[in-house]
Amino acid sequence: MSDIVIRVNGLSKKYRIGGRRESYRTLRDSLTGAFLSPFRRARRLLSGQPYGAAELDKTIWALKGISFEIKRGEVVGIIGRNGAGKTTLLKILSRITEPTEGYAEIRGRVGSLLEVGTGFHPELTGRENIYLNGAILGMKKAEIARKFDEIVEFAEIDKFIDTPVKHYSSGMYVRLAFAVAAHLEPEILLVDEVLAVGDASFQKKCLKKMDDVAKKGQTVLFVSHNMQGVKGLCTKGILLEKGDLKEIGEVGRVVDSYLMADINSCDMERIWESQEVAPGNDRIRLRRIRLIPETGDRSKLITTSTPVKVQADYWNLVANTKLILNLALYTIDGCIAFVSMTTEESNWHGRGFPKGLFRSVCYIPAHLLNEGIYRIRLLFLDDDAIHLYDNEEAMIFTVHDINDRGIKWYGRWQGILRPKLQWTTDYVEHL
Repeated sequence: MSDIVIRVNGLSKKYRIGGRRESYRTLRDSLTGAFLSPFRRARRLLSGQPYGAAELDKTIWALKGISFEIKRGEVVGIIGRNGAGKTTLLKILSRITEPTEGYAEIRGRVGSLLEVGTGFHPELTGRENIYLNGAILGMKKAEIARKFDEIVEFAEIDKFIDTPVKHYSSGMYVRLAFAVAAHLEPEILLVDEVLAVGDASFQKKCLKKMDDVAKKGQTVLFVSHNMQGVKGLCTKGILLEKGDLKEIGEVGRVVDSYLMADINSCDMERIWESQEVAPGNDRIRLRRIRLIPETGDRSKLITTSTPVKVQADYWNLVANTKLILNLALYTIDGCIAFVSMTTEESNWHGRGFPKGLFRSVCYIPAHLLNEGIYRIRLLFLDDDAIHLYDNEEAMIFTVHDINDRGIKWYGRWQGILRPKLQWTTDYVEHL
């Protein structure tokens, strides 16, 4: 029997963007459209508007002809920037979506955790969804019952197990979803980075559970931006870049390639001219992200002694939304340095935001950050802590450790932060 449990060959996936959805059409609509089509075409040509091929919806290739093989028992980290195709790949392997070209062969029972609540029926209770997911995986009722108490204990939702999951918070959702995916004995476990919504203790517990699953000889594919987690858990890495398979191999080497590419792509501003091309969704879209070093010579160099403003311009597309903007700063290998969020005073005075373009600015003081590469994550919430939009790679920048003469000194200090704290020294007693 072959050790290959996942074989991907020439896999491609194309999506249409910016196009209008086709509504349901009656026979009369179709006949009317056919009759009027020549007149519409003539009107477009006379007005200079595109027709035919130029009028087709824009398309984007989320994956472009990738091929690889995964052996039984391998723990594989899938990494890359936002839009690289990581989640699309897992959706195809989970049979949630079909490829445009190529194919993927999967040998074994697949458990997947791709998005909060994927595979859950909102009207069913937590108990009913556990049995439903087990049945979808092909398990018998007795097998599910044997694992039931362990799943509930892991998810920490025993008081709400008979409540419809549509009433669960996002944290409860993800705890139960992970517990189901990891405990119902899948031969292949696919996990996207939904663990980011959990607290630190839950993330640690999930990573330990995935490690236990891997030690039992099951195959794990893990998508994450936490490079320390990927290095600690995985033995093999896959690096995707704009839908292409950039590199595959030993996890440390692949992670290093990803980090070096990020270092070389550092910039001080990202800007999108229109809502159509801006990242976001139907609630929030980014307009600009900008780093502004507060130095007299307007230098782009950020040092340990440079105060920095992080400016985020964004469109609020739903009136009367009480927005909260959360900024998290990570080291390049995924350790979190700090989290900050807008206060009621700085957040439209606690009122609902009208539709429009807004600007939020976060001030990072001098003598706080250590030398290194940092990643900014912007998370938009409403006042009920519901996630509206999450941009995990809003900006990447470098902090340098130099003195006034431009020379690096002392070497890199230990720790993520390097604060300049207030000290006093007093003469207490003569010896």
